[in-house]
Amino acid sequence: MAEKHSKPNFSHSQVSEILKRCYNLTTLEIHSLPSYDDQNFYVVPVEGCKGVLKILNSEDSEDLDLTEVQTFAMSFLQQKGLPAQTVLPSTSGQLMSLEEIDCGYGLQKYLVRLLTYLPGTTISQVPSTPQLLYETGQMAATMDKVLQEMRHPKISILEREKFIWSLTNVSLLEPYLHLLDGDPLQEVVKSIIHQFKTSVEPQRSNFRKAIIHGDVNDLNVLVEPDGNDGHRISGIIDFGHVQRDYYIHELAINIMYMMIEHPNPIEVGGPILAGWESVLPLKEAEKDCLYVLVLSRFCQSLVLARHSVTLHPENEEYLMITAKRGVYIVTHLWTLGKGQVEKVWFESAAQLNKKMAV
Repeated sequence: MAEKHSKPNFSHSQVSEILKRCYNLTTLEIHSLPSYDDQNFYVVPVEGCKGVLKILNSEDSEDLDLTEVQTFAMSFLQQKGLPAQTVLPSTSGQLMSLEEIDCGYGLQKYLVRLLTYLPGTTISQVPSTPQLLYETGQMAATMDKVLQEMRHPKISILEREKFIWSLTNVSLLEPYLHLLDGDPLQEVVKSIIHQFKTSVEPQRSNFRKAIIHGDVNDLNVLVEPDGNDGHRISGIIDFGHVQRDYYIHELAINIMYMMIEHPNPIEVGGPILAGWESVLPLKEAEKDCLYVLVLSRFCQSLVLARHSVTLHPENEEYLMITAKRGVYIVTHLWTLGKGQVEKVWFESAAQLNKKMAV
């Protein structure tokens, strides 16, 4: 039953004890932060220096090497001037600690790290202006481009071939489709998976491989006011999906999640695409597959959220955040069709690029 309870459920007193024992910090304030399958706490110690204590789920805690490389990626980006969190060492100089604790499900091992706190609010909570969307696409592309310079002796572990959240593995959703039995969404998802197999997979050899963040979503991008009634990006968080995959997958993931809170979702693609191409212009094959890849990410998000709710019903509200509007958006985009959606995206991207060039 390990999978059933892989999400940690640490109490505030357990968090305080870890902070004291591992970091010699006395807790003044602790707040839970939302998380998909880990546990995050905003902590303020008496000694100053706010932080985020991140406790990995017991399943991911088994892969120390993967977490080590992801932690290194965060630090690498921060050294290159990007607003990524970094991990603070414990009193013994360790960047992570494997804690064996009973948080309600018997003794299990959980990887614990103390991260720097980045100021700002999630981008989901502010208006998505074309300028901010442009900067989001630009930031995602810049980050992935910088990640290609990263060197680490265990870097091959990022070849996560069976990773269910990789856009390479959309067909791995098929065993979960029964969760949509009786729901009209099931036919839409089946059609998109078929389209993915027939139109994306044959072109994959023309995509550019890269190390990508893999989850530049509306809850993982932080913003703060820019002083001109707008916002600027102040942080990129959550590197749990870092993988060796394809550039175009990052762009599709970014577009998909930024649609969720937007009043007119189809308008999101153009500005993000323009920002992305200001750093990494797309190849024809990548452009041609973008529409189906965006819809495929909706399928992953909606189907895997249903699956997670069966495992963690107590976390349903957070797990189903995307689902509330996601069903409407993916159905609408599928009904509009590739030609119409691409026309909106590519034309507005071209207009924005022209405007930015002036």
